[in-house]
Amino acid sequence: MEHKDLIDKITNEVMLRLNEKMKLMDSGKKESSEKQSANLGISPAELARYIDHTLLKPGSVKEQFEQLCNEAIQYKFYSVCVNSGWVEFVAKKLRGSGVKVCSVIGFPLGEMETRSKAFEARSALEHGANELDMVINIGALKSRNLKLVEEDIRAIKRASRSNTILKVIIETSLLTDEEKILACEIAKKADADFVKTSTGFSTSGATVADIALMRRIVGPNMGVKASGGITDYNKAVALIRAGANRLGCGSSVAVVTGATAQGPY
Repeated sequence: MEHKDLIDKITNEVMLRLNEKMKLMDSGKKESSEKQSANLGISPAELARYIDHTLLKPGSVKEQFEQLCNEAIQYKFYSVCVNSGWVEFVAKKLRGSGVKVCSVIGFPLGEMETRSKAFEARSALEHGANELDMVINIGALKSRNLKLVEEDIRAIKRASRSNTILKVIIETSLLTDEEKILACEIAKKADADFVKTSTGFSTSGATVADIALMRRIVGPNMGVKASGGITDYNKAVALIRAGANRLGCGSSVAVVTGATAQGPY
């Protein structure tokens, strides 16, 4: 089957499966959190274990990172996700808590030279990171320099430890469906552990359709992380139903408590 035919086939399969759900969402029909929880078999407390509690805004101060860590411990979020310059600080705060430390790499543009990304990755790991969320070279992907995209990911993989979880941010809002499929295929080929939708700093964040498409491409054994714009329990549940097994949220407390959140991070 030609590559374009495969892309069309996969996209059609995903959109047919999602059509009914998307119509319900577009018409504003929302189930209650309780009903969704019962259907999915997950409580808000269980949902917390899907969440990378995130603070990536420039200008954030020490007190905000202290609060971030305290919330992660209180609600038992899976990890705390920060820029690499804050890894050492949060790693000390989280020591012994069981909460993992995640650092973004090449964030948020992904366009820096590969050796710079690898250096940042090694430094983050030395300072206490357990997981790395790297941004692909989006321009290289769109230019069809697929070799560079793959080598960029492999360089971070080589810089990692055997137990490091590597997530690859493909920035879905900037890609066509064909490019999303290519990015997922390359990340899988390069032995990444997850593909991730978004930085939260581009034109939009995670969508149900994109998560379903990404899950279809990478299969059942690779992780899919949704991030960007996850501000309530209903959306978090919908993304997990579509195939996400990790969520990046700045509004994590709102997501698990039902409070009203403001903004993606």
